[in-house]
Amino acid sequence: MFDLDLIRSVYSSMGARIDAARAKLKRPLTLAEKILVAHLDDANDVGWTRKEDFLLLRPDRVAMQDATAQMALLQFMMAGRDRVAVPSTAHCDHLILARKGAGHDLLQAVDTNREVYDFLASVSRKYGVGFWKPGSGIIHQVVLENYAFPGGMMIGTDSHTVNAGGLGMIAVGVGGADAVDVMAGMPWEVKAPGLIGVKLTGSLGGWTASKDVILKVLDILTVKGGTNHIVEYFGPGARTISCTGKGTICNMGAEHGATTSVFPFDAKMAAYLRSTDRSEVAELAEQHAAMLQADPEVEADPERYYDRVIEIDLDTLQPHWVGPHTPDLARTAADMAAEAEANGYPTAVTNALIGSCTNSSYEDMSRAASLARAASAAGLKAKVPFWVSPGSDSVQATIQRDGQMQALEDIGAVVLANACGPCIGQWQRDDGGEGEANSIVTSFNRNFRKRADGRKETLAFIGSPEMVTAVALSGRLDFNPFTDTIDGVQLPEPTGEELPAEGMANRFDGFVPPAADGSDVNVVVAEGSERLELLTPFAPWDGKDADGLMVLLKAFGKCTTDHISQAGPWLKFRGHLDNISNNMFIGAINAFTKEAGTGKDQLDGETKSFPAVARNYKANGHGWVVFGDENYGEGSSREHAAMEPRHLGARAVIVKSFARIHETNLKKQGVLGLTFVTPADYDKVREDDRVALAGITTLAPDSTITVTLTHADGTTESFPAAHTLNAEQIEWFQAGSALNKIRAESGVA
Repeated sequence: MFDLDLIRSVYSSMGARIDAARAKLKRPLTLAEKILVAHLDDANDVGWTRKEDFLLLRPDRVAMQDATAQMALLQFMMAGRDRVAVPSTAHCDHLILARKGAGHDLLQAVDTNREVYDFLASVSRKYGVGFWKPGSGIIHQVVLENYAFPGGMMIGTDSHTVNAGGLGMIAVGVGGADAVDVMAGMPWEVKAPGLIGVKLTGSLGGWTASKDVILKVLDILTVKGGTNHIVEYFGPGARTISCTGKGTICNMGAEHGATTSVFPFDAKMAAYLRSTDRSEVAELAEQHAAMLQADPEVEADPERYYDRVIEIDLDTLQPHWVGPHTPDLARTAADMAAEAEANGYPTAVTNALIGSCTNSSYEDMSRAASLARAASAAGLKAKVPFWVSPGSDSVQATIQRDGQMQALEDIGAVVLANACGPCIGQWQRDDGGEGEANSIVTSFNRNFRKRADGRKETLAFIGSPEMVTAVALSGRLDFNPFTDTIDGVQLPEPTGEELPAEGMANRFDGFVPPAADGSDVNVVVAEGSERLELLTPFAPWDGKDADGLMVLLKAFGKCTTDHISQAGPWLKFRGHLDNISNNMFIGAINAFTKEAGTGKDQLDGETKSFPAVARNYKANGHGWVVFGDENYGEGSSREHAAMEPRHLGARAVIVKSFARIHETNLKKQGVLGLTFVTPADYDKVREDDRVALAGITTLAPDSTITVTLTHADGTTESFPAAHTLNAEQIEWFQAGSALNKIRAESGVA
């Protein structure tokens, strides 16, 4: 399963590269710097400027989940390569609808998604990609259990790829086009990250869990404070947290926008490697431990080496809740009652859900089960529907063997398939109340409006699995386990084992290796399919500046990739670009009307859905632009949020600031991503403006584009917009997409 020779190869060259970099820079190195140095395409490219230069890196592997793998592998099929150049895997975890329970839901998913699974299985077999069947588990849990290793580097087509930082790996979420680059044998390009150090002291105890560490960090950094940074945890407190607890913390680092997060190698990681049948990897890491941690001088004087240092005392950290509608609106559990009253949050909870890629480990399930056992002994059951998503078939089999699953079921929990389910909108709620304000609690990572259940009235609050279990038993959002009782019963502090004493069970049942020679394998794409469509290359740049562009959308407030390209029922079209483009911007708020998903078609004066307006503009030869606010494109890595606008005629997206992955995805697909030099220029944009972009013909690194708005009354206003395109990225734009450039280099017409 894991490639021991690959790991040996990484370690064999890593030490010399670190020594050379330390000598050149004349200073100690952080852990993140060591791993970056070890994976530079050119070992001599040491000495970059953080947050300014671009790095060319050689990741060790690529991971894709089924919703994003469809488009990534459709693009790879166009790249002119016979086989992936690095170890790669595809995991079927996003398309399983959660409704009744694991058995029913998995069978229904296999039937409903058969053509997608057949495509993924065949394209994986042909091109050398390992395939994990539906029900095997959530990609990030499976990667942690089988592939991640200290000091390694991977990219994945899901923003929560960063989960592998819990095992000491630089793991970064990217769009599918980035994955295609690496699978095609090219280096991966990323802006050199800044470094944020988080010093942990003390140790977790009682009701406080690893989840509360990242919820506190989100409170400090907000949803954009980590953008273009690696967050590196260190200190004595870090060494007390389990490996999967570290994974939880790194996983939700995607919510503050960080490039990734990482922990140094320690005994907790070695124990996890051994528990997951990787003793050889543990021994190798122990032999090379010094290069899998920051140099000692860094921890002794962190302010000299990090751009910012945050300190958290785990001894005093309290359980937290974040939400609703954003993962950085935080308060302690003790303060929730007062906040709920002040803000009118419904305190009667309608559903409680634990699991997801963030919190579905053996330790998570053990701690939740300890509360369930105590509740059962006191005659208590969950007062609201309680849903449990184990992270993998291995976790599921292990908690079934060791009794945690039975304990959860005894209080009324419904165990769902080993899949993402409600966390990414794959949840069919049958409990009524649609259209009514209601509160749910989850241990997930995102809580954007409508994300879990498609209902705009639902308020989703995120906490630890332990706190969610307690609320399931109490039925109340304002439940405080330190002071409150349930039917006169005081819940004990949760306890649990980090790792199973007998090791993990059922390790590889869902894995299908690729063919040794895939030349005779036929990729299965049904003719006339509504779910899969072979791609047509985007047209190259026409060599001109742009004029007469329409304003499709001026987005008001938060505009995440969920707003741009919703998941939920739309996941079924992730392999069909034209069909999924019918969800483009249907969740975005129109700044002129404050309504979601609709705008005025300036050609006929009618109000329509944004996809319908865009299709009419495209049919009549009109390009268009989008204007947006801060941190535009926050959230999932889904490149559909860039491909759909490109497909329907977008020429540029002009915003106050971008989330990292989305900006890169726009570049990859040939859409100009621009930022207001003066943010207040956003206010100048009117619904019926015509937009001109001057300076495209002279596009160069650090150049500016002049945006001219021609208003309906004939007056004009102009302002500058900046970009972050480097020389190679400008070539992507000129070619029409990064993939077009790869095709040309491969001699593909």
